[in-house]
Amino acid sequence: MHTIMVVGGGLVALTLMMVGARAFGIGTQATAKVFIGLWLVAALVNMWIGVSRAGYSVAAEAPIALVVFGVPAAIALFVGWKLS
Repeated sequence: MHTIMVVGGGLVALTLMMVGARAFGIGTQATAKVFIGLWLVAALVNMWIGVSRAGYSVAAEAPIALVVFGVPAAIALFVGWKLS
């Protein structure tokens, strides 16, 4: 359930960034690149919390981190490409 909420949060963040970028006249490809960088940091922080506080191993958290990062990042690339 936590993974779904984090991915959903990433999609909400992506939506807000894209809407804000369009409002300020910033390109969607540039916005997608910035989002991917920021989301990578967020996904790694989420992984670190899972390892350090929740007690999971890095091997257990790595596939989850890949999903947490990969789904919003892939959608960001697609949206940046389609809206440009």
